[in-house]
Amino acid sequence: MAFSTTILTLTTGSTETVTDLTRHCEDFLSRAAEGRDGLLNLFVPHATAGLAILETGAGSDHDLLAALHHILPADDRWQHRHGSPGHGRDHVLPALVPPHATLPILAGRLELGTWQSICLVDTNKDNPQRQVRLSFLG
Repeated sequence: MAFSTTILTLTTGSTETVTDLTRHCEDFLSRAAEGRDGLLNLFVPHATAGLAILETGAGSDHDLLAALHHILPADDRWQHRHGSPGHGRDHVLPALVPPHATLPILAGRLELGTWQSICLVDTNKDNPQRQVRLSFLG
């Protein structure tokens, strides 16, 4: 069995974002999987970001951010108070949008549904730099 890891460093900017990572994952797998079956694990080592599998480009990414605003309002209710106003919500995000995902790889390719994408969800406007670890086991 082979194991390979790479680290993506992304700049997400100063606004809340849903960033599609699918192309990065496919590029990594073209080198690491070499046509084999296995698993792709993604992990975001940050206390204020998560990973989601969802449709992008048709408004679902914006709907997700709107739903998170409804569930986790950016106001002064949070105990965790450093950073920008409402930043405490960012630290609750990974409990709802986990910082990890594991996906099947068949013949070196992501086994995603037609409209599914792998996305980084980042609501933290105070830290625009993110790392995502991609690991293939196969």
